[in-house]
Amino acid sequence: MPGSGTQTPIAGAEPAQKVVVRFIATGSAPILKQTYFKISASNRFDRVVKFLRDQLKCRPTDPLFLYVNSAFSPSADELVSNLFKCFGTNGQLIINYATTAVWG
Repeated sequence: MPGSGTQTPIAGAEPAQKVVVRFIATGSAPILKQTYFKISASNRFDRVVKFLRDQLKCRPTDPLFLYVNSAFSPSADELVSNLFKCFGTNGQLIINYATTAVWG
């Protein structure tokens, strides 16, 4: 209704959503000084891997394994928003990382 004060959202015009991601080192992996980051919910998981590699100053050939909630490693094309909706805990997505495979 005109003048009702509400606006119809335009498809594809959603504001950029961010997800709080907490990185937790596992095993002998280097520990980050800052462990909480806000990452765009529309990013694929491969962007999270690249972001963490950049933070750790890892080479692309260095082994790095990422797990959600110490349980599983998502596929590279999984959206961060989907992972957060399904596996988010206390308003954050917990990502464990290691330099050797530690969980299935």
